[in-house]
Amino acid sequence: MKCHGKEDMPQAPGVAALRELTGERIYELLTTTASHKALNLSEDDKRHVAESLSGRLLGSGEIGDAKLMPNRCTANPPMPDPAASGWNGWGGDPSNARFQAAPSAGIPVEDVPRLKLKWAFGMPGAHAAYGQPTVVAGRVFFGSDAGWVYSLDAATGCVYWSFMTKAGTRSAMSVGPVKAKGSTKYGVFFGDLKTNAYALDAQTGELLWVTKVDENYAARITGAPALAGGRVYVPLAKWESNTARDLNYPCCTVRGSVTALDANTGKQIWKHYVIDEPPKPTKRNSIGTQLYGPSGGSVWDTPTVDAKRGLVYFGTGESTSEPAPKTTDALLAVDIKTGKLMWSYQGFANDAFIIGCLGSNKTENCPEHVGPDTDIGSSIISKTVEGGKGMLVAAMKDGTVFALDPGRKGALLWKTSIAPNPQASMSGSVFGGAADEKNAYYGLSSGGVIAIQLATGERIWFNALAPPPGRGRTGNTAAVSVIPGVVFSGARSGMFYALSTVDGHIVWQFDTAQEFKTVNQVAAQGGTMGSAGPTVAGGMLFVGSGYSFGSGDRNGNVILAFAAQ
Repeated sequence: MKCHGKEDMPQAPGVAALRELTGERIYELLTTTASHKALNLSEDDKRHVAESLSGRLLGSGEIGDAKLMPNRCTANPPMPDPAASGWNGWGGDPSNARFQAAPSAGIPVEDVPRLKLKWAFGMPGAHAAYGQPTVVAGRVFFGSDAGWVYSLDAATGCVYWSFMTKAGTRSAMSVGPVKAKGSTKYGVFFGDLKTNAYALDAQTGELLWVTKVDENYAARITGAPALAGGRVYVPLAKWESNTARDLNYPCCTVRGSVTALDANTGKQIWKHYVIDEPPKPTKRNSIGTQLYGPSGGSVWDTPTVDAKRGLVYFGTGESTSEPAPKTTDALLAVDIKTGKLMWSYQGFANDAFIIGCLGSNKTENCPEHVGPDTDIGSSIISKTVEGGKGMLVAAMKDGTVFALDPGRKGALLWKTSIAPNPQASMSGSVFGGAADEKNAYYGLSSGGVIAIQLATGERIWFNALAPPPGRGRTGNTAAVSVIPGVVFSGARSGMFYALSTVDGHIVWQFDTAQEFKTVNQVAAQGGTMGSAGPTVAGGMLFVGSGYSFGSGDRNGNVILAFAAQ
């Protein structure tokens, strides 16, 4: 960053150009070029730089191909309609309630204690399992940080196909119909860490289209795109908070957004920026680096689609520069046809935040008044409650949860805190809650799962779920999922829980932080369960284990499938 992209060093290509190179090429340049050798980087540093810039792990392209696996499916019969049953996309359906009704779940509450591991699949070359399984038409679709996307048979774990993306992917996938693509009937839609949105043939894994939704090198697609009504709604987040305090970094230029693409062609229909005003030069810091603003407002979550009202809802993150616009840390409602903002509700004001801007680490790039990083990082839950009224429920990282009336332009219905200790920072919901007909359920970053009443926001129960001794940090940051009578939650300890929706007692648990014998004979282990949640369909339960993001966490590279026995 000290050389590349600097005005006084035009011979050094900018970071955007570097991100188009493969990790192997970047590593080669760091190893063989005299100017880079003079930096005296360690081997670990070279690998980290190469993988961070390329968005994919070194060597992953050589070992992840399904053609090399011993568990290839012997046949690939035509897929039935994916809309008939299953868990499609991040939230299961466009409401993002992460609720699976009894007929589709196929796991009665009395069978949950009898869940046993049926198969495990190891992701070759992967470091962290943060791709949530999508289960439709008897098939499982998921991606990995190694850059490979897979389609498996849900019953056996045999592999139908694999596809190599341009970068790692951490988003869940949606499957739906496509038109005018030859013999292709259904597509698989998702995004990668280089802001590319994809459509693949769900039957064969062949590429249908790829669209780059943003040119800013510091932007990422981390939330899962939503598929509804022949459109793909792609969220965009920023990654620059990780490095923006460095005086060499031209802080900050990424604006979060949602882009609507035609599902058949990948062509852009509209794009809505969280921060309407484009970033402009503001000042130079003491070493001459140009700074910019306004910026920020990531969309980390999957958009929620309300076809009845013709709206798309999504939560936004904090600003990166001051002042923080009113559309940051907010719930936005945009017109489904045009992307125009119809109304918004801000959950927390004046939140300008960059990682590491505390105490003696604070630099000129940091906001003068550093915010708490409250974010609405989890998807907005859309529910119809008693009396047929609509309700939108949003959760923030500080523990704030609020409900809005979509029929009255987001009028506040209630607001509460689910944090067991409101004085502790970051003790709320990070990756997402779930809701049935009566309650909403959230895993808390401070540990445990809580249930609140949809009608009032009143707390129903809380289970602290202390980790086993020696298992690192407490936390249930992963998204939770619910079926009639049971809510499922993964923990940072690697424990996987099923809790009663009545009172929160543990119905079943499984330790995923262990090594597994896999159907594709890839060495695999589970670890921290910190982001994507479980999915339930056709009498089976699916989850990935191994998303590490802090001290005491553990990486993993396994997808697990359970069934009652």
